[in-house]
Amino acid sequence: MKKHEKTVFASSAPRKAMTRALLLGSWLAAGVLSTAAMAWDQDEEREEGPVVKTADGPVRGFVRDGVSEFLGIPYAAPPVGALRWMPPQPVEPWSEPRKATKFGHTCPQVTELGAFAGPSSLTEDCLYLNVFTTRRGARDRGNAVLVWIHGGGNIDGESSDYDASKLATGGPLGTPTVVVTLNYRLGLFGFLAHPALDSENHPFANYGILDIQAVLQWVQRNIEAFGGDPGRVALGGQSEGALDTGANLLSPLAAKLFNRALFQSAPVSGSLFYLPLSVGVTAGMGFARAAGCQGEDSAAAACLRKLSAPRILQLQGTPNASGPYVTGPMVDGTIIPIAAETAYATGQFNKMPIMGGNTQNELTFANAITEYFSGPPQIPMTAAQYEASIRSSYPPGAADAVLAEYPVSKYPSPQLASSAASTDLLLACTARHVVHLWAKSVPVYQYEFNYQNAPYYFPEMPGFVPLASHTIDLQFLFSNWHGGQLGVNSRSLNAQETMLSDEMVAAWTNFARTGNPNGSGNSPWPQFTNQSGAPAILSENVPSLSTFTDAQFAAEHHCAFWDPILGYGT
Repeated sequence: MKKHEKTVFASSAPRKAMTRALLLGSWLAAGVLSTAAMAWDQDEEREEGPVVKTADGPVRGFVRDGVSEFLGIPYAAPPVGALRWMPPQPVEPWSEPRKATKFGHTCPQVTELGAFAGPSSLTEDCLYLNVFTTRRGARDRGNAVLVWIHGGGNIDGESSDYDASKLATGGPLGTPTVVVTLNYRLGLFGFLAHPALDSENHPFANYGILDIQAVLQWVQRNIEAFGGDPGRVALGGQSEGALDTGANLLSPLAAKLFNRALFQSAPVSGSLFYLPLSVGVTAGMGFARAAGCQGEDSAAAACLRKLSAPRILQLQGTPNASGPYVTGPMVDGTIIPIAAETAYATGQFNKMPIMGGNTQNELTFANAITEYFSGPPQIPMTAAQYEASIRSSYPPGAADAVLAEYPVSKYPSPQLASSAASTDLLLACTARHVVHLWAKSVPVYQYEFNYQNAPYYFPEMPGFVPLASHTIDLQFLFSNWHGGQLGVNSRSLNAQETMLSDEMVAAWTNFARTGNPNGSGNSPWPQFTNQSGAPAILSENVPSLSTFTDAQFAAEHHCAFWDPILGYGT
């Protein structure tokens, strides 16, 4: 490959592949399936339960299977009217016990990534959190805390899909943990840059990240009353929840609000994930023009805040597609002060123990969404179609190199060859690179979820095999996780899978408690090292956990091919 071809590849292909593959789902087509039961019925009447006094007022929860649950606690004022596209503001206090037995409203969203999220929502009054705990009141030192950010491309998802009761107990192998889940502003409501808003003398653009920081502040004020230790707080999430965890790792505004970071699919950096502010402003100006809000002054800001939620969602996208104005976390200079790549390379981030990893076959998830919306293809992807898709995504010299690196003959199907190339480029080798940067400054524990036969929550689709797909590991941590209302797990976990779940819950809760997924020591999960031949990465698999080296991971995911293209090690 010639040097100028490599340069073009590095600048354009990842963005094309990213758009096609995962985070914003901009090419999905609409579909409807029958509604499935949620993990539990939100409308079920709860008996009188425990009362906990928060700084804002008392809340009454309920007890289920030994876990006290407090659902739908407001952590900020509704971001409506003049508070839309403003930093989260304090809630109005209350004096009588507030019933906390139902989840709060889901934040506005329209695109659902197939069976991943939903139903769609128009309600901006959505800044609520939930607490799962096995104890109340800080008797001596409270339990460690895990604050969990749901995924969904920062365009969809909701905390009501996540039953954190097993994590709260620690399972049979772990330690009891206070788990906090939350809703935060998404899409254009949560991530918007526009000169009229950005000049109002408040932190701007990353409103969804500010919401997460408001939850972390709420934890510092209140978690002792729920039996939690504000000095041991892990922040983590999956997919875009991991990206948002990274935003807080980068943010000086979040310093000292948490002291462990957990990245589940996956540690990332680069301008594809944390956008330059200029990109966000261009998108925001385009949104305002499309909405009929001209100019860059206070009148434009007022016009934007008068828009109805349905109109904003109309411009945000459809059930099957995100529109051109949707962005995500941006390097705004205050909330996220500098680019992630620079911060990690120079050590300019909030230093703490970090745990992170990926699933082995992340972007078979994109294959699932494509087939979910379009229906089974008349003919499965052929070798010719695979070649055409690669050639449409990359410049000529780069396309030839990708086809040589991922020949159809080495994969069970052309579709799996395609998803392997996308997985390695966008997530696996990026994660490896970031782990190497982190390990220069802090203790790091890396994993890969390698189990290939877990239940899947999409409907059965002819010819589709998820393997170790993006999101498939969530059910091992959050009991019966099955995406949104249209997702249905094909079966319950069997005995061996339940053991893997127990091991993962132990690792996650141990990490929250000590910053080490083992609790103490270096086994079974070794601290990451790139020393030749040394165990470096935990393999989460059935029938047992194992380890492999950094070099083995790099070989499996073709990182020697992708690293120079991505600019790593140059």
